[in-house]
Amino acid sequence: MDTHSLQAFLAVTETGSFSAAAETLYVTQPAVSKRIALLEQQLGVRLFDRIGRQVHLTEAGRALLPRARGILRDMEDTSRAISNLSGEVSGTLRIGTSHHIGLHRLPPVLRQFSRDYPQVQLDIHFIDSEEAWEGVLHGDLELGVVTLPPVADPRVTTRVIWEDPLVFMAAPEHPLAKARRVTPAMLTRYNAILPSPVTFTRRIVENLFNDQGLTLNISMSTNYLETIYMMVSIGLGWSVLPATMLDDQVRALPVSTTLPVRQLGYVMHPARSLSNAGRHFLETLVSADTPASGVTDSIR
Repeated sequence: MDTHSLQAFLAVTETGSFSAAAETLYVTQPAVSKRIALLEQQLGVRLFDRIGRQVHLTEAGRALLPRARGILRDMEDTSRAISNLSGEVSGTLRIGTSHHIGLHRLPPVLRQFSRDYPQVQLDIHFIDSEEAWEGVLHGDLELGVVTLPPVADPRVTTRVIWEDPLVFMAAPEHPLAKARRVTPAMLTRYNAILPSPVTFTRRIVENLFNDQGLTLNISMSTNYLETIYMMVSIGLGWSVLPATMLDDQVRALPVSTTLPVRQLGYVMHPARSLSNAGRHFLETLVSADTPASGVTDSIR
């Protein structure tokens, strides 16, 4: 069973089509079909049901999926461990990070790392923190620089790099901005603009209101904090955003309830050997700011 066939299998699974998988792998569609056919022949089972243009995993395909990911992860880990013996800091470093962190926290880190290690090619995926988290778990990403969840996940290693206080905010002309004191119950009377339900930030806010038996009046959702800021600044509703986004276009609301502090940091797979590039990137990241708290493991 060769790794090219397994890579093709994963690519078809993740993209949902042979043509899209071919584009992802930079090969022709017939090449992908040949690799899948070879894998099915070796295993003696059909891995995909092809219904029109739709491709669906069979029961055998679903059974193979986690094992294929594990095999490729182990192969990559072995190659990385051997490569690390040379001590050379080079190769491709795949990192996942959110748009907000990528815009507001990472630029000086990336600048310093690129200057210190010019032989490393950075492959940065700007995605939701939750998607980056899954990418690390599945072995698609070596590291994630993300919003950490309210509850620790034992499947991964994390470290807090930045504390990121959250603030209730609205446009200066919003009725809530003119109140001397705002209660959570008052907030539920007005439109809220929040990140989507799958995000860690949304969970933080919802837990706060659920604990008080209150229901949020959510008019819009988006995962881009800069988009939420724009909609809040023109008066479409209130939101909860990082304090670093406060300026003269929005105003912090005098809410009687204190918000939890959002924590930003890195996530890595504990069973994965970091490349030399990955280890040096974490050293650069950690030195960018004094870790606030919550160190759960050391760099390795």
